[in-house]
Amino acid sequence: MKTSFPIIGMHCASCARLIEKKLKKTPGVMDAAVNYGSEQATVEFDEKISDIKTIGKAVEDIGYKAIVAPEKKSRGAGSGSAMTPDQIKEEAKKKELAGLKIKVVVSSILSVFIVLGSFPEWFGISMSPYVLLLLTIPVQFWAAWGFYLATWSGLKNRAASMDTLIAIGTSAAFGYSLISVLTQKPTLYFDTASVIIALILLGRFLEAKAKAHTSDAIKKLLHLQAKTARVIRNGKEMDIPIEEVKVGDIIRVRPGEKIPVDGKITDGSSSIDESMVTGESMPVDKKAGDPVIGATINKTGTFLFLATKVGSDTMLAQIVTMVAQAQSSRAPIARLADVISSYFVPIVLILAAATFVIWYDFGSFSAAFTNMIAVLIIACPCALGLATPTAIMVGTGRGAEHGILVKDAEALEIAHKTKVAVFDKTGTLTRGEPKVTDTMFLDGEMFVKEAIAALEKLSEHPLSQAIIRHVGNLGNLPVKNFSAIEGFGVRGIVNDLPVLIGNKKLMEKEGVTRSAELDKKADEWMNQGKTLAYVSVEKKSVALIAIADTIKTEAKEMVDGLKRMGVAVWMITGDNEVTARAIAKQAGIENVMAGVLPQEKAEKIKELKNKRLDSRLRGNDNNTVAFVGDGINDAPALAAADVGIAMGTGTDVAIESAGITLLNKDLRSVVTALNLSRATLSIIKQNLFWAFGYNVILIPIAMGVLYPITGWLLNPALAAFAMAASSISVVGNSLRLKGVKV
Repeated sequence: MKTSFPIIGMHCASCARLIEKKLKKTPGVMDAAVNYGSEQATVEFDEKISDIKTIGKAVEDIGYKAIVAPEKKSRGAGSGSAMTPDQIKEEAKKKELAGLKIKVVVSSILSVFIVLGSFPEWFGISMSPYVLLLLTIPVQFWAAWGFYLATWSGLKNRAASMDTLIAIGTSAAFGYSLISVLTQKPTLYFDTASVIIALILLGRFLEAKAKAHTSDAIKKLLHLQAKTARVIRNGKEMDIPIEEVKVGDIIRVRPGEKIPVDGKITDGSSSIDESMVTGESMPVDKKAGDPVIGATINKTGTFLFLATKVGSDTMLAQIVTMVAQAQSSRAPIARLADVISSYFVPIVLILAAATFVIWYDFGSFSAAFTNMIAVLIIACPCALGLATPTAIMVGTGRGAEHGILVKDAEALEIAHKTKVAVFDKTGTLTRGEPKVTDTMFLDGEMFVKEAIAALEKLSEHPLSQAIIRHVGNLGNLPVKNFSAIEGFGVRGIVNDLPVLIGNKKLMEKEGVTRSAELDKKADEWMNQGKTLAYVSVEKKSVALIAIADTIKTEAKEMVDGLKRMGVAVWMITGDNEVTARAIAKQAGIENVMAGVLPQEKAEKIKELKNKRLDSRLRGNDNNTVAFVGDGINDAPALAAADVGIAMGTGTDVAIESAGITLLNKDLRSVVTALNLSRATLSIIKQNLFWAFGYNVILIPIAMGVLYPITGWLLNPALAAFAMAASSISVVGNSLRLKGVKV
């Protein structure tokens, strides 16, 4: 079994690792992953854990708060609904942010007075050391109390975090100052301790405010749902809370209202704005029998629909779940940062101790002490911990806004490496339903059309349905002796005249007199990959109908876009070579695999991975292959590809097998998805470069390596400012994804 829940109280990547370590040691837990960026834990567990609250208790034992799912989703009518874990998390975060704001204000005001009183030669304000001590105590032991709690929790579990560095650094400054006051020594560091704490708290406050925007997409989706539904029960219409809607309810939707749940129209028609779910801006016309999606907006008509999916089964709920899971997943590129972060704090403690010893031996106690504090404070594992998850959160959220659902961070990372894109034909590149594209009639066109309509109405073949849609419901000519000839066509007597509609083999079998004019046109259409239906009356060819599964209008634009990105485009289909080539030509695809059976598609994908299509590949390098499909028979190929992309119009099996799902039905979103991946990976690399570079450059500076050259030492307060700024800059850089054109 698998569950995911929010965690409150994490301050850096070390906190996440501590929680992860504790969860993995919990009996019954098989695996656990904690994401600092999204503040979410994902846990796999077995039947040994009968109550999920056991997992939450393990987290709380080390000083953090886990919000596991409530047992009941609803407390019944009139009493309201139980808050979801995400709602509880939001409320807790608001309270935490409000409390942090108070601490920032108070500690900042006190720090100003402490600094003014600590430097009378600068500001002309003289304060007793005892007054400075009294002003510093609230900052050190009230505002910074969270640092001590996190440090104690880490020590109990043999772990250290950024809070440990802050607690040690500020405590050293405060402790030495306290001893100086009691022994009446002149050297005090109250200003150092208080300013550091105020700046770090300010940094955390700004970071929390910025991080809140990384999950804007989820919040927007959650706010889309309607609050009530107008159901018809016992012949009466009544408004009820959305939580009380049941599968099978008949619901009325009026113009301008949100559709409360997923269902199927039973009466009426309308134009529906589905942009909030699919990203498609144009309203969609709906009639009886058509499906409707919960949270979309009814634009014009009034209609009734049957509720088919409610609660967590609706498309909106599934989208929210998928986006949340993707935001909580860990990208492969984050592993390096995770490894470095795990050794980061112990290394910084060693460097701080070494700094003190070296400066004490070759300099003064004051220089040794301040430089040691600067090293402790300037080190920032937070920037490393935030570099990847914040970008993933914004990237997956941006995708959801465009109707592109990313299943996990790995799919988003790999997508930008795509060298080969393979498309299924039917239902992916084409519309998936046959359509009459051309007709040619000789004599008696009106009667022939009526005869065709009369016969085809009696057939259930998909091609017959396409012909009916084209010729329309013309007249009601009587039909006698109707029969469907499997694999050939249909026959019958219309107005006492024998009529045949079928393929060339049927015409030859029945000895129909051919028309040179029709045969010439047949050759032309057949070379275009179209299916032909011949019509004969009294054993004479009188008409020819061409039927094809038409290509989607945006297919050519999409293929051109992929080619500009340097991606090789292939089409795979079970159709014959002629039909396949004709469709591929319309889309601008040169590479075609025709006559491929469903069970062979996955093998073809594996072959393409190893095929040398790119001159840049060397040695054992493989092509990164993306497969785009929609049907059940595409599921193995979607799973076999490096990146599986499912059309949102496809089956649940196909969507489950894919790493990326296109809800908006627009093939151009394949290009958008690859662009989004490239933009996200670019931001991640920038974040990691900054996070690594920050620590590699500034920790030695804090140690004093520039002193022999410039005579300059880093003030601990400046170190605190730099540390806070590094985390904020990483989050801010990730938020740039919101404005990147994809």
